[in-house]
Amino acid sequence: KHGLGEDLKEVALKIAASPKKNAARPRTVIFTQGSESTIVARDGKVEEYKVTPLPKEELVDTNGAGDAFVGGFLAGLLEKKEMASCVEAGHWAARFIIQQSGCTLTKACEYKL
Repeated sequence: KHGLGEDLKEVALKIAASPKKNAARPRTVIFTQGSESTIVARDGKVEEYKVTPLPKEELVDTNGAGDAFVGGFLAGLLEKKEMASCVEAGHWAARFIIQQSGCTLTKACEYKL
């Protein structure tokens, strides 16, 4: 066991508070949980972001969902968006990719940051 506990919010806070070399900015810890809420810990605070449910008949393939979330999240971060907007972009990208077979793009991205 890792000794950080069982509650994901507490685990995220403990990891976010762990030592790091670059003290110029805080550590951000993000736990995605599929259709469950996304947990974000930073600066001693933890936030939960609900995932919009996807009807089961629209779910095709979950491969690439995590990578898609990271891509959407980082796109928002690079645009200096607020954390909620970054998570929303990640959720959108993951939701988009799980409606495809494999990691394919059948149409152009319609999401606007």
